[in-house]
Amino acid sequence: MSSVWSRVRAAALGRPKQGPTLPEGRSPFAASGVSSYSIVGLLCRQLMWQTLLGMGLLCGAIYAVIAMTVMAEQRERIGGKAAFVQELMKVASHRGGEIEVATKLAYYADRRPGTFLEVFRADGSLLYRDSAEIAKPEPEWRGVDFRTTLAQGAEVTGRFAEDCAHDARLLTSVGVILLVATLAGAGFVGLGTTWRVRRGLTPLQSLARQTQAISPDRLDARLSLREPVEELQPWIDQFNGLMDRLQRAYVQLEGFNADVAHELRTPLANVMGQTEVALARERSPQALRDTLESNLEEMQRLAALVNDMLFLSRSDRGAVARRGAAISLAALAEQVVEFHEAPLAESNLSVLVEGGVSAAVDEPLFKRALSNLLGNAIRFAEPGSRIVIRIAPDAVGADEQVRVEVQNAGPPIAPQHLARMFDRFFRADSARPDSQSHHGLGLAIVAAIARMHAGRTWAECDGNGTRVGFTLAMR
Repeated sequence: MSSVWSRVRAAALGRPKQGPTLPEGRSPFAASGVSSYSIVGLLCRQLMWQTLLGMGLLCGAIYAVIAMTVMAEQRERIGGKAAFVQELMKVASHRGGEIEVATKLAYYADRRPGTFLEVFRADGSLLYRDSAEIAKPEPEWRGVDFRTTLAQGAEVTGRFAEDCAHDARLLTSVGVILLVATLAGAGFVGLGTTWRVRRGLTPLQSLARQTQAISPDRLDARLSLREPVEELQPWIDQFNGLMDRLQRAYVQLEGFNADVAHELRTPLANVMGQTEVALARERSPQALRDTLESNLEEMQRLAALVNDMLFLSRSDRGAVARRGAAISLAALAEQVVEFHEAPLAESNLSVLVEGGVSAAVDEPLFKRALSNLLGNAIRFAEPGSRIVIRIAPDAVGADEQVRVEVQNAGPPIAPQHLARMFDRFFRADSARPDSQSHHGLGLAIVAAIARMHAGRTWAECDGNGTRVGFTLAMR
């Protein structure tokens, strides 16, 4: 049995009794074949790419606006200079014809550096062209074609161009600056996010260290933060609540283990002692028969204890009562009273059944629970008093439930004992002469039956006596 309790205790602690252990520093995901990822790395990469995309689009839009502005200024500047050239040719043609036009254009050529001009007559012949020494790298020059009428109605066409290398270098510089700004911004956001996220995850790292420090010897340890974090506090409260329940279950399990060992030790010692005495010397058939009968009684106590433990185990695993058709609970109570007729008569006690409700319950379980309560009341009731069984709808809960209670007049029960009335193997008065014939699971079984019917239990003691009962859901 010790091995069974060891496995149960290990399960309650959330760790297997035996099993492979992972090397220190190795992630449990590696053993299961599932790849893990870093929240910090994932957030940093996502924010870096998001920043890179956002700043890239923004800087691209800025570059496009600057380029369009520069191109518009180029067109306006070249157009203005071309208009000045046309006006100059008109004035010169009125003074001296085409010769004067060519002279004036050549004269002003030195005053417009970085430009190129050529003019053709209407028949396509060349009227004027700037010196061939002026270079014209096509990608960096921007020009405009024009047509104008000189004196005496002579039409000429031409092309005026300007070197825009300075604007091209300006746009290249702007593009490089924006590109560097985009990459630097993305890198800065990535590094800054890494630092900020790591600092932001410091409370989680603290909680991880505190959780790692919890062990079977330190089940009273709880998680806490020096500075409460709003998002983490609900998780901390839930985890601490889980640890409270786990600690209570572990303490209860240890106590249950000790109680079971104590309860089993006494009858087993009796059986072994009586058997050893009977085997010590020759015994008559009648003496051996008496020994076997005594051993049978002890074994029956052991069987009853084991059956009760198995029933409580099934209840703890979530067993639900099997309900039949609705039946009068008062009629079932009368059957239970009739079953206890002999001990009632022996103690000169009377029983009054008050109220009556029809409900769909598990009849054997209901009668067993009520029988345990009535038997407990008979043991502690004052001789000649009356025991009252009350059955009525429960007005406390929101669901439709029925309330069943047994009241007896007897010695008062201490408040600290009332809180433990339904604990397993608990005896409020272990000094009573009949305490050894009861192993302290009767009221624990009542609580289990109430849970199987979606109900609860309670125990109260005042000047009117002791009231112990349970509720059952009617559906």
